Amino acid sequence: MNAPRSLPMAPASEEVGWLGSVDAAINSFFEPITAVFSAIVFFPITIGELSFPAVVAWLIIAGIVFTVYFGFIQFRGLKVSAQVVRGKYSSKDDPGEVPHFQALTSALSGTVGLGNIAGVGAAMALGGPGATFWMILAGLLGMASKFAECTLGVKYREVHADGSVSGGPFKYLPVAFKRFGRWPAKILTGIFAVAILLFGVAGGNMFQANQTFAQIQNVTGGEDGLLGSAGAALVFGVILAVLVAVVILGGIKSIGATTSKLVPAMAAVYILACLFVIVVNFENVPAAFGAIIDGAFRPEGFAGGVIGVMIVGFQRASFSNEAGVGSAAIAHSAVKTRRPVSEGFVALFEPLVDTVLVCTMTALAIILAGAPSLQAGIDQVQGGGDAPDGVILTSDAFATVLPWFPLVLSIAVALFAYSTLITWSYYGLKSWEYLFGRGRRREIAYKVIFLTFTVAGCVLSFSQVISFTDAALFVCAFVNLLGVYLLLPVVKREMKEYLADRKSGKLEMLGIEDEDVEEAAPQR
Repeated sequence: MNAPRSLPMAPASEEVGWLGSVDAAINSFFEPITAVFSAIVFFPITIGELSFPAVVAWLIIAGIVFTVYFGFIQFRGLKVSAQVVRGKYSSKDDPGEVPHFQALTSALSGTVGLGNIAGVGAAMALGGPGATFWMILAGLLGMASKFAECTLGVKYREVHADGSVSGGPFKYLPVAFKRFGRWPAKILTGIFAVAILLFGVAGGNMFQANQTFAQIQNVTGGEDGLLGSAGAALVFGVILAVLVAVVILGGIKSIGATTSKLVPAMAAVYILACLFVIVVNFENVPAAFGAIIDGAFRPEGFAGGVIGVMIVGFQRASFSNEAGVGSAAIAHSAVKTRRPVSEGFVALFEPLVDTVLVCTMTALAIILAGAPSLQAGIDQVQGGGDAPDGVILTSDAFATVLPWFPLVLSIAVALFAYSTLITWSYYGLKSWEYLFGRGRRREIAYKVIFLTFTVAGCVLSFSQVISFTDAALFVCAFVNLLGVYLLLPVVKREMKEYLADRKSGKLEMLGIEDEDVEEAAPQR
């Protein structure tokens, strides 16, 4: 996920005139609300002297249950996943809005980003190299959660007369909860919709805009540089809002087309930089992996020992890849397909890329580089202080072999934030439609509000609002996973039928009989 568990860095304008007064008033209003809400959402489970959020345990348990229930599909289904992403079993006449690859990149743009860069650095300081092992394990478990929720997102989607699609948890949660009665189903799904909408407008929008401006301001001279004034922040916000508007006004097709180019390019630049650091320190790679394994099971000096480091790793991975939260199922539901589970196979790649690949490479680069700031950060945490800024640890690691890379990293952060922003605009829109109905005017009203908050994110910090909406996102995990549990037999049936048809060669036939299509994947 692209919103780390720390507050956003406030732009210089926070302390300037009426802008600072507005910011302070809003933060003061939300502070007591945020404290209560966060205490409920992140209610801690205590083991000895250790405490960690119950929501993280809920996500981990779901990943384990789904992995076993689907027969370790994240491992045996990767070949099928690769074939589906390449379009092997697709037809241009399939219902939906975007191809499998674009649905994948749209969803990835909402997860790959600041959490991978800053979150991993923070994990290294909090849990040392051993946290990487548990992050990888959490990513592998998360693949099964994504498989289930994204299959359901397509299974129960609605394809409208104009070809547009509404899907994801807004469609399958009412089905899952209908056994509780009509109103409980509406209330639970409504809670999910409100939580996603809040995070989409603030956490997925304002936070990203805020961090984009902060990074660009930093590399242009800070508060004394070109973008140091409140007026510059406002102008930057308007320009960013215009750039976002150009994409989101075109809907998911435009978002998919943009992210299908932007996400692979961003990932390629970042991974190449990681590989460069790894190659330069290649002789130390075995020792680095040794430190990861050893640190996972014999973490000397870290609070809580093995369990403490395990918790850090699982927390960072859960906050990064959003497996089980339900947000990715919204983007995946727009895919062009007649077989819902085909997109479940595509979704397997998300945690694999986000956590197992990108987070692991970031961790390796930090460990191999051995920048002084890493040990200083570890010492700071062990001394009772807060975790240092993860972006700084990652940037310092790259700077040991690429002195100019902090500038490139700033650009990467800006692009990651931009892609996340446009993806969450779509998630928020689907929540808006569930709550207020579809319609051109309603859609325009939502996008105007969204873009207004984009500008506000650059000018103000709204730190308590961000904390509140960040907590709201994890409300979705409780509601979404409960619904997925209730519909697991549906996913398993779809999976078995699809794999049987693949084995028999039926999937190779593009001209499937209509009755077979309807039996395999009925569209509502």
